[in-house]
Parts: sequence; C-alpha cells; structure tokens
Amino acid sequence: MDWIRLTKSGKDLTGLKGRLIEVTEEELKKHNKKDDCWICIRGLVYNVSPYMEYHPGGEDELMKAAGSDGTDLFDQVHRWVNYESMLKECLVGRMAIKPAVPKDYREEKKVVNGMLPKSQVTDALAKEGPRSPSYDWFQTDSLVTIVIYTKQKDINLDSVIVDHQDDSFRAEIIIKDYSYIIHLGLSHEIQEDLSVRVVENVGKIEIVLKKKENTSWKRLGHPLENHDSLVPKKGLHYRKCQLISKEGVTHDTKLFCLMLPPSTHLQVPIGQHVYLKLPITGTEIVKPYTPVSDFLLSEVKEPVILNNKYIYFLIKIYPAGLFTPELDHLQIGDFVSVSNPEGNFKISQFQELEDLILLAAGTGFTPMVKILTYALTNIPSLRKVKLMFFNKTEDDIIWRSQLEKLAFKDKRFDVEFVVSAPTSEWNGKRGHISPALLSEFLKRSLDKSKVLVCICGPTPFTEQGISLSLSALLRADVPVPH
Repeated sequence: MDWIRLTKSGKDLTGLKGRLIEVTEEELKKHNKKDDCWICIRGLVYNVSPYMEYHPGGEDELMKAAGSDGTDLFDQVHRWVNYESMLKECLVGRMAIKPAVPKDYREEKKVVNGMLPKSQVTDALAKEGPRSPSYDWFQTDSLVTIVIYTKQKDINLDSVIVDHQDDSFRAEIIIKDYSYIIHLGLSHEIQEDLSVRVVENVGKIEIVLKKKENTSWKRLGHPLENHDSLVPKKGLHYRKCQLISKEGVTHDTKLFCLMLPPSTHLQVPIGQHVYLKLPITGTEIVKPYTPVSDFLLSEVKEPVILNNKYIYFLIKIYPAGLFTPELDHLQIGDFVSVSNPEGNFKISQFQELEDLILLAAGTGFTPMVKILTYALTNIPSLRKVKLMFFNKTEDDIIWRSQLEKLAFKDKRFDVEFVVSAPTSEWNGKRGHISPALLSEFLKRSLDKSKVLVCICGPTPFTEQGISLSLSALLRADVPVPH
C-alpha cells in the first residue's frame, strides 16, 4: 500500500520528467547501481531504484538484473506478478530493436522487420523442445470441430485450456514447458457451451463448437497473436469467474466457490495452483491459491458440481492484509480474474506408490485435498496415507470433522492434529514440527515400500519439514523422491 500511495503521489519516479525514450543495450548497462537501477522486462525498461525498499524479495534480488534484461530471472521467481501495473510509473521506455541476423550471411532466408521467418524459429525450437503440433478443422450443419494433433502420448484434459470471449477463440495445449496456441477471431458466431475430448494414447484433441446459425463456414477465422505456434510458457492468461458462494469454515477461513465462464474449459491439475487477480486502489493485485476438489466440502449442498465449471478455494482472511479483505468484501455475482494453472508437481510420482505422507501447516492443507482424494481413489498399490496437520489452535483446524470421518471410513488413512497454542482441554499432540513428532510418523508400512512425502506451509515450516524428512528417510534407507 505504501508503494501504491507513492505511485499515486505524482512524484517523478523515472527521472525523465514523463518522457519515454528508446533504450539501447549500451545505455541500459550504464544504469546498474542501487540509486540508478534500470531493468528490462519483456522489452520494456523500468527505473526500479524507487522500488528498491518496497520489493518483498529485497534489494539484492533486484540488483541481480541491474542494467540488464531481467526477463528470465523474473520468470523464474514470479512471472505471475503484474509488473506492468505495479511499475507503470517507473517506465523509462522500450528497448531499441536490434535486427536479427542469420548466423550464415550467405543464407538466402531474409530477416523481415527484425524477425526471423517462422520456419527458422520453428527449426530452432524443434532442436530445444517438443515437436510442434498441428491442427485441422471440419464442420457439419450445426457443429465445428477443431482437431489438434499434439504428437504426444501424455496429453489429458488437464493439458487443454480453452477460452472463447467475444469473437476471440483461444486454445492452449500444455506440452512440458511449452504451450501450443490456437488463437483465432472466428468467422461466425458460436453458442456459449463447448466440449473437449482427448484421445490420450495418440495425443489427439477435439474441441467441438456449436454454431449459432446452421450455415456453412468458408473459413475458420483470422489468426490472432501467437496463432498456430509452439512457444515457451511465459506470461499468464486470465478469465473472469463469477463468485457463486462463500461460507465460513473456521473463524478466519472461508470456502469460496467461483464459476468459470460458460465458454471456458479449464481443469487445474493435482498439486498445481492458479492466481486470483483483483483491482485494488487502481492497481491489479495478484495472489496464488490452490483450488480444492469437491471432496470434503464444508456442508455445501449448492451449487451442484457440473462439468468442472466450479472452482473451490479455502482462503484465510487477514484483516490487515491487502488482498484477502477485498476478496471477502465481494458480493455474490461479482467477478474475480483466474489465471491458467501453474506448478511443477507431477502425477507420475504416484506410480506404484505404497506410502503417502502429508505434512501441512494452516492453509498449507489446501494442496493436500486433491492429493489425498486422488491417492485414495486412483492408486491400487497404496497401503497407507498419513496426514500430520499443524495449527496454532484447535479452532484453526480446517475440516477437522470431515478428516476424522474419512479416517474412520477408510482404514488406509490416518490423521494427526498438532497445535502450538493449545487450551487446557486439548488432548492431542502439541508443539511445532520437530524430530520428536516426525520420527515415528515417517515410518513406512513395510520395510521397502515406495514413499512420497508432500509438505506445504509457511517457508520455515516447509524448509524444516524437508530437512527432517530427508534425514529420517535416508536413515531408513528409503529412496528419496526428487
């Protein structure tokens, strides 16, 4: 909020008195000190010196990119941050375009407007990443079907994201660290609902659109940004989702239900998160949250889950925070922008899994919900799932009764609650994460069973949990998951 107030004060934060300039590489390199620090992100140059003291990661992190192109570093740390909005008053200008020149000057392939021809870009990409998909389309009197041939065998519905907004149709296929994008202005209007089918063993995707009028289309549409291209995953695409319900789960945690637009297909993979975006005092603020599944819902009867159109979030409200009070003040029917999924968790880690150990603190429980659900319903080899759930007080425990009911119903599941500030009536375990608490808990069901440990919570909790788990597993000569 202090930074937002400074940007609204009218103070010249660029040092250029409102002028925008074209910045050469040589000029950028000169501005590499704390009191004179320029950084380039995606071709835009910012004077970040005024932002130094407000940067949550500290000055040293910003100085790593001082006087240079910080795009890759930015993407590694937090590419979801809306830097264009946060730093708009610090914009110095654009980088001067340096014409791209083929390595072999004798090549006849031309460079047009500083851009390599698509064939050269595709050739270069092919050497580094997966093979580029292709697409086709066909129609009947009432339907248009877009068929995408990914040439990949591990494609599923989670890999496909489709949005149709106004006249813009956008499909993104996630292939490892790349996105294959179909982006078109459709030639005719379509109905709101669409469907997606995946033939997993051959990697074929079919997106079925319903025509508004039963007329023959001569063409599918005109290409928009990045159409029919395989690009490294960068930046995030958002869509506006409607708040359907919110209800209290604990004294400070609520369950929010958002509805996807009718012309969107989006499924968040297990262990991944999305970003929620809200405009606050003229600036777009973004925060990451992990959706929970429709399992262990807190007494929710409505709305009925239908076609994955609803996304649920367990969110702790911080009264003195910036984002969560605004989220809590939203009325039913208001909208929140939701991003594409992010994360590196691989479901392949569950293959032949026998013991699953979950360590969660506070709202670090949220990614465990989908993991727990999937493990108990989809892993035939699973013998035991154990959750140790850390909280400050008994009243902070999310979904305690549901977890206890699940443990009673499914004998493969055990849950232990640990509180650090218990009342005199508390009969359970007490304290913080420690070797004493974990030594017995981390034991396997069989001597050589395959184990996966998942940990989520505040950074100190996570770091200590990783250290203690690795030590215990190594002592027991258990293969340690990467």
